[in-house]
Amino acid sequence: MSDVLLTGLKIGESARWHDGRLWLCNWGTQQVLAVDLDGGTEVVATVPTTIPFSIDWLPDGRLLVVAGPEGRLLHQEPDGSLVDHADLTCLGAGLNEIVVDGRGNTYVNGGTDFHPDAGVAPGFVALVTPDGAVRRVADGIAFPNGMAVTPDDSTLIVSESFAGTLTAFDIEPDGSLSNRRVWAPVPGDGIVLDAEGAVWTPGWTDAGPACLRVAEGGEVLATVPLDRAGFACTLGGDDGRTLFVLAADWHMQEGFEENIERLLTGPETGQVLTARAPAAHAGRP
Repeated sequence: MSDVLLTGLKIGESARWHDGRLWLCNWGTQQVLAVDLDGGTEVVATVPTTIPFSIDWLPDGRLLVVAGPEGRLLHQEPDGSLVDHADLTCLGAGLNEIVVDGRGNTYVNGGTDFHPDAGVAPGFVALVTPDGAVRRVADGIAFPNGMAVTPDDSTLIVSESFAGTLTAFDIEPDGSLSNRRVWAPVPGDGIVLDAEGAVWTPGWTDAGPACLRVAEGGEVLATVPLDRAGFACTLGGDDGRTLFVLAADWHMQEGFEENIERLLTGPETGQVLTARAPAAHAGRP
């Protein structure tokens, strides 16, 4: 069972636990929100973009923001302003998610502007090193979504939404990715790792939408039913065992573009839900 912490979001995405609060991107309002455990909210950044946009933090504490349609990677200055952090023009527009590993390497994915029935997978993962160098480190990703890095910085897990898999890569010392493999044959979106090595991911069961706790290989260890589609999840709270799920109405009979348009312009159905988890947060983000 889950409890409602917050309502009135457009589309909540990029769930992160940081500095004692849940942080998220409220798509449709251009806002990055920080939410306390009582449901109080603070607008911590306004992003000059539409959707998607995603967040994480550099080792020095600066907030990073990916403005997807513009293909920009921004960081927040002490005065709250957002400025360009690295030149990503070589990657093009259509960026999506971000994660920063323990070495300060930033992984950004993109190439999401295609139809799932097109028969191609132009998605990619790019690396931005601490000195600002940018290069692609993986290609052929079928709509890359949420990413997570294991606590030892050895493995990157990527949600391939249109392939219906969680895909893993070994992280090499220079940040390159190798040894691509299926981590679990389970669809994913915004994901988080726990201290027992499982991944929490929004998903679906025969009974409808849910947040799933999945072991490597695909065994579903736990299920939190939802009354609307989940978009992202994270673990946090005082002991790292509060599961936060960002959810909103999604009509399966509608197309992708129709659903996004309705969520952005229609009723604000986005919520933050919470539940207790069996293991604490681990890894990044």
